[in-house]
Amino acid sequence: MIKKLADLILKVKGSPKKRLVVACGEDPHTIEAVAQAQGEGLVEVIIIGNKKKIEKVASEHGVSSVFYKLIDEPEPKKALAMAVKMVREGEGEILMKGLVTTPDYMRAILNKESGLVPPGGLLSHVTVIEAPAYPKLMVVSDVAVLVLPDLEQKVKMLGYAIEVAQALGVESPKAYLISSAETVSLKVPSTIDGALIKVMAERGQIKGAKVEGPVGIDIAISKESAAIKGFKGEGAGEADILIFPNIEAANIFYKTCTIIGGANLAAIVTGATAPCILTSRGDSDKSKFYSIGLAALLVGLRQGQH
Repeated sequence: MIKKLADLILKVKGSPKKRLVVACGEDPHTIEAVAQAQGEGLVEVIIIGNKKKIEKVASEHGVSSVFYKLIDEPEPKKALAMAVKMVREGEGEILMKGLVTTPDYMRAILNKESGLVPPGGLLSHVTVIEAPAYPKLMVVSDVAVLVLPDLEQKVKMLGYAIEVAQALGVESPKAYLISSAETVSLKVPSTIDGALIKVMAERGQIKGAKVEGPVGIDIAISKESAAIKGFKGEGAGEADILIFPNIEAANIFYKTCTIIGGANLAAIVTGATAPCILTSRGDSDKSKFYSIGLAALLVGLRQGQH
């Protein structure tokens, strides 16, 4: 089981390089991350964007142009469309967001005619968090895409999270549907969803994980809290997967982990035909680098390489 993001990189090293296409790669964190990823042998990089700006930023941060193939397209939306098209047509295996807005990035992926979403597909964001105070990686959803997921969407979110957790070597991950309490209340919809999803898992409708819900975040990640509260669920305090009730709760959790807790992370959009890297503009080059590693791991697994 992979317990550190650095171990994820070691897992991917030595496998065939994956083709990474970066849309509007004009910011230093993205350029430094893709240069490191290519230098580590994880990917072959194609950057699409404003040639002059990319070369200037790369030069200022000591990144040699030999690390990437550069396609000049100064107009951001055209550069983004070109990047999505390359991945859609198999010229790239991973899409990455550079200096382009998240709404534009998501619209390009979602485009029914030229995007990357299969019929009936649902895009969801999965973040893998390595927090110094927690003994293993946490797979968290959804901090960036689904604002207020309904029951059906939470089931799909959980399925994507299980796939990522298993890719990290957790054969039967412990998944928790997070709410404000462990008792079902008609006034708190997330408690109802948590209870229903737990029953679905017990009846075999959700496979690959041990599911508990609804639970407070303290019970999911703290054995001491679970013991004090007398919670008897299997694996209490040892969560591998956290499914949050809405984007506000998930986003606050992940930003608190990174800013106050000193956590590192890797993040991708799941549900598309290829992994799509989506990190915050405030995320470090290290987080972007780890996100490339996670995407490469998922591509390799789908190709039977790991």
